[in-house]
Amino acid sequence: MLKKILLAIAVMFSMVASAQTVKIGLVDTNAILAAMPEMATAQQKLQETQNKYETQYKALGEELQKQYDELANMKEDELPAIRENKTRAFADNQQKLQQFEQQVMQEMQKMQSDLMAPIFTKMKDAIESVGREGSYTLVQAMDPQSIFYYSAPAQDITPLVKTKLGLK
Repeated sequence: MLKKILLAIAVMFSMVASAQTVKIGLVDTNAILAAMPEMATAQQKLQETQNKYETQYKALGEELQKQYDELANMKEDELPAIRENKTRAFADNQQKLQQFEQQVMQEMQKMQSDLMAPIFTKMKDAIESVGREGSYTLVQAMDPQSIFYYSAPAQDITPLVKTKLGLK
């Protein structure tokens, strides 16, 4: 019986000792990303590309609107072949505009992914480095607006990560 009590005490003591070694770090990834110059450059490239696509999309839309207006203003006695030809051209251009829109969305998503991947990797590597150097058991991303309270075992390591990345 004494052995069981001593074993239980030893197990509880080891659990208490291990619980005291837990070290949690919180990091505001949004603040880090906002401070990274690479992020501003990537956003600028994305905006420039989006502006070019919007210009082209607007031109295609204006052409489609012009064709629609021509169709709507056709006289009732217009030759059927002309009406059919204009209707077919309008439908074809409408389909081309939809395909262009889908292609642009795919290309913009890919471009965003390609531009952001190295930025996220750089941030992740810095977070891991700070986590290892500070002997953190867990480093978790936080959203400052959604955290209402955290206690002493948790520490905001955002400034440490920013320093690791050379950011202010």
